[in-house]
Amino acid sequence: MIGVVIPTLDAAATLPATLAALREGAALIAGIVVSDGGSRDGTPRIAARGGCAVVRGERGRGGQLARGAAAAPGEWLLFLHADTRPEAGWAGAAADFMARGGGRAAAFRFALDDPGRAARLVERAVAMRNRLLALPYGDQGLLIARPLYEAVGGYGALPLMEDVDLVRRLGRRRLAGLPVRAVTSAARYRRGGYAPRILRNAACLSLYYAGISPGTIARLYG
Repeated sequence: MIGVVIPTLDAAATLPATLAALREGAALIAGIVVSDGGSRDGTPRIAARGGCAVVRGERGRGGQLARGAAAAPGEWLLFLHADTRPEAGWAGAAADFMARGGGRAAAFRFALDDPGRAARLVERAVAMRNRLLALPYGDQGLLIARPLYEAVGGYGALPLMEDVDLVRRLGRRRLAGLPVRAVTSAARYRRGGYAPRILRNAACLSLYYAGISPGTIARLYG
């Protein structure tokens, strides 16, 4: 059984679609925990109406994910962003992966809900990053057995790059891809522009690999 963990901050506009997409896997899901970082738009209320448990704490995705994992039921954990919804077929793909054992974690294929050419370029760039660096980000979700999650130390209470930190500790040999897309809202790309967003993401990753602390990167680009 899977415990789903969703970190939120003012996610009222996107959380309902994510919860709706998860209904396909109702037979697999032991419970959904929404870990809220101080929403003011009614997100916790929406989560509770959707049957989720809600935990509250300080803002910061790493800490929110860690609190959510501690509260979630199940021997498997699925971490999912509030603006990311797995497409039809995700439950079967997850069940097949879980049946092969808990020695590896898995991420969905990345997609954006934008029909434009810029979105397709971002998707191809993400696919290349995954192939070359084995580095799925949090907007691809992460399905992981709880014993493996705990063995690698779980999510750190980081303000940024918490997903990169965890998957680097997992390493390439313990990461797999699920043959189903997770579709993420492109609102942030559209709002700030595709090129600035891509450059921001690349700068954050470069600084992280250069040894700059996530706190410093968050102050520069958060």
